[in-house]
Amino acid sequence: MWGFLKRLWWIIRRPSAYFSLGFLTMGGFVMGIIFWGGFNTALEVTNTEAFCTSCHEMRDNVFEELKPTIHYSNRSGVRASCPDCHVPHNWTNKIARKMQASKEVWGKIFGTINTREKFLEHRLELAQHEWARLEANDSLECRNCHSDESMDITRQSKRAADAHERFLFTGEKTCISCHKGIAHQLPDMAAAEGEDHAGLLAPAHGEGLLASTRSYLGLSSD
Repeated sequence: MWGFLKRLWWIIRRPSAYFSLGFLTMGGFVMGIIFWGGFNTALEVTNTEAFCTSCHEMRDNVFEELKPTIHYSNRSGVRASCPDCHVPHNWTNKIARKMQASKEVWGKIFGTINTREKFLEHRLELAQHEWARLEANDSLECRNCHSDESMDITRQSKRAADAHERFLFTGEKTCISCHKGIAHQLPDMAAAEGEDHAGLLAPAHGEGLLASTRSYLGLSSD
């Protein structure tokens, strides 16, 4: 095997005595297409809900929490899968996110959250990391589906319309500022030092979400 590799390297580093430059160029082009196709296929496999929930850490915890929410089942039949909310759609940001998420492999290897107890112990830390990421990129993943330009606030409740017009459209806040807990259960926010999240302790969806958003934004009850 070692002898074969040495001979292959010797052939690669020497000028070709057997093949034309055109043949080598075309061969390199074809190999590039094959490599790119394989890379892109592998990337898309890692960008599916089946892949995201293939480990029990995700399947038995956050995925189960997603199922009762409106992002999973609703009257329109449109489901937001894991990548929709956690992976940007444009290619450059997607690659950056994949590189960032690669460190999660270490967490899997060392069993950081391999039990429900460990997951709950780390829930606040995990949530804060994701919230900070979404704050930094202006909730880019939320905007995969939700757009300021296409939002018709006249069809929203007065509370939601007021909040969006006052904070979202002005850029003062971003989606995740008010919608923490919309797809997964909130951690124990009392443990978050230096932050006032009291308004977000209500249930994660429905009227509870409206109440929590109003409280967080300081809107009146009128």
